[in-house]
Amino acid sequence: MLRKRLRMDLQLFSGEKTEKATPKKRQESRKKGQVAKSAEVPSTLILLACISFLVMLGPFLERQLLSLIGDAFLYRLNMQVTDSNVLSLFNHYAIEMLVLLAPVFVIVVVIAFAANYVQIGWLFTTEPLKPKFNKLNPINGAKNLFGMRTVVEFLKSGLKLVCVGLIVFMVLWSEKKRLLDLAHLPVQDIFAFVTSLTVRLGLFIAVLLFILAIGDFMYQRYEYEKNLRMSKQDIKDEYKNVEGDPLIKGKIKERQRRMALMRMMQEVPSADVIITNPTHFAVALKYDSEKMDAPTVVAKGQDYLALRIREIAKQNEVITMENKPLARALYERTEVGQSVPADLFQAVAEVLAYVYRLKGRR
Repeated sequence: MLRKRLRMDLQLFSGEKTEKATPKKRQESRKKGQVAKSAEVPSTLILLACISFLVMLGPFLERQLLSLIGDAFLYRLNMQVTDSNVLSLFNHYAIEMLVLLAPVFVIVVVIAFAANYVQIGWLFTTEPLKPKFNKLNPINGAKNLFGMRTVVEFLKSGLKLVCVGLIVFMVLWSEKKRLLDLAHLPVQDIFAFVTSLTVRLGLFIAVLLFILAIGDFMYQRYEYEKNLRMSKQDIKDEYKNVEGDPLIKGKIKERQRRMALMRMMQEVPSADVIITNPTHFAVALKYDSEKMDAPTVVAKGQDYLALRIREIAKQNEVITMENKPLARALYERTEVGQSVPADLFQAVAEVLAYVYRLKGRR
């Protein structure tokens, strides 16, 4: 136990960042645009989606492209070259190409937005766009150039290059016989074979890169959590900034208690009666039939405070009556400023009636 306590004290004074980040620290980091995300995830998903789109709509795109090229050779070669004709031709082909490429653009935008939303949710901040002059520091630049993150990025790029090269080699090696026979095939069959091989390579590479991107995302989350870690002193300082210094809060509460006590003591001279235990409890009651529906507790106290209430009552000639069960019940069941409970009305009414008779009041 002593060893554990000593280790915690050493961590506290050494400032070692061993604690998880607080919600406030995470929120501040998010506002600055510092989130755990991988740029590889959307890029690989876009590549995979585009290849899949081309595979599914390949025949349609082929017909549209052949129709576009055929239109140029069949109907546009004899066209008179003028400004209006060239502009009209350019607009026609621009629209046709836009129709062909529009689905790809839509897929790219949707996949990019969805991939980033899944990683970090909805986030819009201009903080990363603000200029930071500390990035111009050559010392910091050298640290970033030879830092651990640079090494990891180099290893990640090398791994991707090796994996892609291995896939290309394996696919081409499996088709080596057909590659040797391409010289004896017509041009149309050669194009069909190359297209099929390219699509297969693209799918394999895209799937592999997506798997590597998931690993990169997990690493980015680990690095993000590591950078967000806080020391015990950081957590204490944050708590002080949010909740306030406990010493100052204690002093404020103490002053508030003193002020409340002073206000309560100022109400004792205006009370009608002080009900005592006789030494442990004292409760001051006041009743004004024009302003109150029931008698109200204006002050109460125990031990020393009860003695102080009795002294003030004696100095101001407020009648004090001993009633142990009633004093205890009022002290335990009421707060200052509250009315007397209904089941104690009868007992309090008898006390007040006796007090009024002593004062000669009706």
